[in-house]
Amino acid sequence: MRKFLAVVCGLMVLASTAFGAGIKVAYITSRGGLGDLSWNDIGFAGVTKAAQDFGVTVRVIESPDPVGMGEKLLRDAARAGFDIVITMEYAHLTVLPKVAEDFPNTLFVMLNYIIDAPNVASIIFYEHEGSFLAGALAAMVVGNTSIPGIRGNKIIGVIGGTKSLGIDKFIVGYKEGAHYIDPEVEVLVAYSEAFDDPAKGRELALAMFNAGADIVYQVAGATGMGVIQAAKETGHYAIGVDTDQDYLAPEHVLTSVLKRADIALYLVIQDYIEGRYPGGKVYHMNLKNNGVGLSEMKYTRHLIPAEYIAKIEEIKQKILAEEIVVTDVTGLSRPYSEIDP
Repeated sequence: MRKFLAVVCGLMVLASTAFGAGIKVAYITSRGGLGDLSWNDIGFAGVTKAAQDFGVTVRVIESPDPVGMGEKLLRDAARAGFDIVITMEYAHLTVLPKVAEDFPNTLFVMLNYIIDAPNVASIIFYEHEGSFLAGALAAMVVGNTSIPGIRGNKIIGVIGGTKSLGIDKFIVGYKEGAHYIDPEVEVLVAYSEAFDDPAKGRELALAMFNAGADIVYQVAGATGMGVIQAAKETGHYAIGVDTDQDYLAPEHVLTSVLKRADIALYLVIQDYIEGRYPGGKVYHMNLKNNGVGLSEMKYTRHLIPAEYIAKIEEIKQKILAEEIVVTDVTGLSRPYSEIDP
């Protein structure tokens, strides 16, 4: 039996490495780095799966200053002979066009921004739409005092990692979703100015809970771990981001806004390997293809009235039908009717 398993495993390795053997992928993390249980980790999950399925070699590149060292990180990776260079750092949008021009044989992958270059694959997420759903759910829940931890103040909050268009895209969608349900809901907003400071996240969240908020959405990478901790400590709720963070504080993470960088990066690598060169292409990750959305709410669904869940699905369908148009402050998303299926 063991001999049979060894043969099967050997065949699996051969099959998985047949297409991607020899292809090298550099994965440059953003602020916060691996272990953030959020943006960097979910992207890494995608390239890890590509390594397992296709046999590509992946190297993680982390820096104490990924913003200031951005151009050097990108150039060093290209010079080292990586076929695909992925950057998870939004701030690299200013330096990547020149680097890509200087290394035309390297495929670069930019997330959250569109770079018009023949050797850059751009990935756009419709976080504003996922955040709209989260805001709508929060507005319904915060008005229902029969739900544990809800005081009826009709106050919710959101904490961003930095004041930027990329983060405000989440925040504006969240606010619009809340006010779609109830214009009287107050939305508190704060910025941690850090993606790797859980203590700061906890401090800001506690201030919001003390000000009457019962639900706080975190859009701050590893800083958001402090937001979730504060929700657990106070008996209120956090909303997670990027990955399914519901398990981090069962019954105290209302839901998570999923941003499936894992799926997107896997698709880019798969296209590269299978001869569909991703350079010059824009990947739109949205509600329609499950590139964004809400978690299953495994630990809170029993607390949420069924009609609220049904209302969220109704809103989702209206967004897909373009009956509801959520503001994208970056201006990078497109109407569903204009996107190729």
